[in-house]
Amino acid sequence: MADIDISSLSVVSAQDALRRGDFTSVELTQAVLDAIAAKDGAIGAYLTVDADGALAGAAEADARRRAGEDRDLLGIPVAMKDIFNVKGQPCTCASRILEGYVAPFDATVVARLRAEGAIPCGRVNMDEFAMGASTEHSAFQVTRNPVAPDRVPGGSSGGSAAAVAGGLALASLGTDTGGSIRQPASFCGCVGLKPSYGRVSRYGVTAFASSLDQVGPIARDVEDAAILLQAIAGADPHDQTCLDRPVPDYRAALAGASVEGLRIGVPKEYFVEGTDPQVMALVRAAIDKAAAAGARVEEISLPHTEYAIAVYYIVATAEASANLARFDGVRYGRREVGPDGSLQSLYDLSRTHGFGPEVKRRILLGTWVLSSGYYDAYYNRALKVRTLVRRDFEAAFAKVDPVAPTPAFKLDSTVNDPLQAYLCDAFTVPANLAGLCGVSIPCGRTADLGLPVGLQILCPPFEEPRLLRIARAMETLL
Repeated sequence: MADIDISSLSVVSAQDALRRGDFTSVELTQAVLDAIAAKDGAIGAYLTVDADGALAGAAEADARRRAGEDRDLLGIPVAMKDIFNVKGQPCTCASRILEGYVAPFDATVVARLRAEGAIPCGRVNMDEFAMGASTEHSAFQVTRNPVAPDRVPGGSSGGSAAAVAGGLALASLGTDTGGSIRQPASFCGCVGLKPSYGRVSRYGVTAFASSLDQVGPIARDVEDAAILLQAIAGADPHDQTCLDRPVPDYRAALAGASVEGLRIGVPKEYFVEGTDPQVMALVRAAIDKAAAAGARVEEISLPHTEYAIAVYYIVATAEASANLARFDGVRYGRREVGPDGSLQSLYDLSRTHGFGPEVKRRILLGTWVLSSGYYDAYYNRALKVRTLVRRDFEAAFAKVDPVAPTPAFKLDSTVNDPLQAYLCDAFTVPANLAGLCGVSIPCGRTADLGLPVGLQILCPPFEEPRLLRIARAMETLL
């Protein structure tokens, strides 16, 4: 068997090697499985690994290649956040309430990856029902940042980012409700892409906040992210929020990437007190490099940014309280009944013992803001301010700003301080409220501890080709 170093492979380089015949997909997949077995005990990225299914998929990919088929993802193993339904695999959303549930079908994005020849190789950890920013809110295990094991990988897609950064996957899929792809990518030194709302189907993806959730890739570089987005984007009759718009050639959009003549808007509200000075310095340095390469940098104002966190946590928790009402012990997942055998005890015990504290906290908050007497005062008002946040962005063509105000924080540092954890989303949630596309790319490491820092680029809805072109240009500059 070929000696394959997974940690040094991108999707593009692996595909080139597969085409040359340097190794087979079966050998590549076995190398991924071996890396997981050797290293994941210290990282905790994977909840389950489907070795038999992955090797069978790899054998099928090799057969398709011998038959003359050639696709960018053919034979490439991909890690899946534990929020996607993958037929025959567990889908627990890192929650006890879904422990033992096995998906009976493929989510649309999974089916599209399979059609391109990609191989789902396992389920990676996450904050329970995608509620968290550290992956410490999983019911099953804590995931560590491969760059600094005493620190979090970010969240909620922390397992997805840790798998890529730790050399346990070539790429992964995650979901982003308020930064849950971009923030862990920043913390782990990966590329994390949040597509525009409606660009990618959410069918078969367990919902947290339906008007905010979006599926996207975490990868080693911008080109890999473009390839994965190409595979999963497009209209889906199963998802009415997925818009019927043509899918551009995202990889072709990277050709000749340059920032020369580009107008970059730098929001003054994103450079605020409390931002880590080293993060600030690295982002400023990246902006200076863009200016030196011919970009026009302008300070802009997004005046409603200060309200984004409050709006987000009203809207997101309200939608979560409605979406999670389906997990009641009746249809699937955990089922626990009291001695009296009553329906009420079934609801009470199944949800009390099935949900973790962070999920309960958000369900309670969401139920409260939707309740009689508070709906207009909180939820309805939050929707109005959400519109103002979106309008702040409408005139801006491209922006460069920090993904998170600090590098990866230490394990256990925010578990008992949820408000501080929520504030870590300050620079990412506006994109979800406005439906924008955004990407985080690595822009350096802190001088003291060598922790990765991410640079965020935002573009208007459905401007992914421009977003990826800018990200590719900045990637070469940095």
